Amino acid sequence: MTTAGDLRSGKTHRDENFPVASFLIEPRHRAVIMAFYDFVRTADDIADHPTLKQQEKLDLLDRLEDGLFGRRDDQPEAVVLHRALAARSMAPKHAQDLLNAFRLDVTKLRYANWDELIRYCSLSAMPVGRFVLDVHGEDRAAWPASDALCAALQINNHLQDCGKDFRALNRVYIPQDALAASGASVEQLALDRAPPELLACLHRLAARTATLLAEGKGLGAKVRNLRLALEIAVIQTYAEQIVALLQQRDPLSEEVHLSRGQFMAHGLVGMAGGLLRWIVGRPRASRSASKA
Repeated sequence: MTTAGDLRSGKTHRDENFPVASFLIEPRHRAVIMAFYDFVRTADDIADHPTLKQQEKLDLLDRLEDGLFGRRDDQPEAVVLHRALAARSMAPKHAQDLLNAFRLDVTKLRYANWDELIRYCSLSAMPVGRFVLDVHGEDRAAWPASDALCAALQINNHLQDCGKDFRALNRVYIPQDALAASGASVEQLALDRAPPELLACLHRLAARTATLLAEGKGLGAKVRNLRLALEIAVIQTYAEQIVALLQQRDPLSEEVHLSRGQFMAHGLVGMAGGLLRWIVGRPRASRSASKA
């Protein structure tokens, strides 16, 4: 029997717009984060598979969920994550939320407005940040800032890939009311270059995403783990650079990604800024205790 993993696209954590369990994360946490990533990447690739029929995708996602909960053992990525979570006495809630997002990817092709898109992000993006915070034993008071950052990362990706998503999957995350307000149409996403009205719509959405990203700016200072704070700062910096490009460029005709050199340079800047914010943002009592 074909497993979900057999249908992987070949994309790995090294192809993402942000680091996944980089060297900044403590080694003791990397394995469970990578198990989570491999499970999620497998499910994502199923939802995006170009030739599978809708019901085939949903059946495979169901198999992954059964494996996640230990009800079957024929889906390797699910088995590995199930065991990793059990070893830490962690519930599979965050991974299950993501499976529900992928089911939406299979069955829901349009989003009416920004609020509907954010509700999608509450399943497709926010659980990722919450999972990483939970792995580190962080206070759930950090969840709102994490939610904002993760939603912004997701919408950045939607804007970057808006043309590809429409052409390959007839899937449109650009809110319908935003298109209508600009006088743009869904069909324009298939063009090689965005006409002025569509470009204006995309730029306005990027500006709104930048505001969302700013809401997550303080996340690194809210966490206790310095290495996690630095990882967050790097991710935040990358996201800020990408959203700036999205406010200037046409994702249908121009590159809206960072080069390898830009990744390295912005990563160093992000770590430096993150360290400063973490030190300044720590409660006075914590700083005093660390000096004792």
